[in-house]
Amino acid sequence: QVQLVESGGGLVQVGASLRLSCAASGRTFRSSAMAWFRQAPGKEREFVVGITWSGVRTGYLDSVKGRFTVSRDNARNTVYLEMNSLKPEDTAVYYCAYGSKVATTSDGYSYWGQGTQVTVSS
Repeated sequence: QVQLVESGGGLVQVGASLRLSCAASGRTFRSSAMAWFRQAPGKEREFVVGITWSGVRTGYLDSVKGRFTVSRDNARNTVYLEMNSLKPEDTAVYYCAYGSKVATTSDGYSYWGQGTQVTVSS
C-alpha cells in the first residue's frame, strides 16, 4: 500500500505562484513513477506531467508548458509541482498519482492522493 498526501493548494490571484507537494509513505518510493493530474469542475481528469524515479520529466500538458515544473526528492519521498504565472483556467483539484512507470492516463496509476484545490481568481 502507498499513501499519498498532497498539500500546498489555495486561492491565489492571476499571475501568482504555488508549489504543490505530494508526500508518499508505505511501499518504497524507489523505482516509482509519479504524476500530477488535475480535474476542473465538469471536466474529466487530465494528465499534467509525470516524472520517473531518476527525475526524467514526461509529457507536460501543453497549456502548462513553461509555467509548471515537476521535481522529486527521493530522500524525502516527495514530489513537487511548481506552478508559476497561474491563470484562471488552472483552477482545479490537483492529484498526485503513483505507479510503476509514467503513463498519461489515469488507469496507469495504482495509488492516488486525496487532491488539493487550486483556485485562481481574476
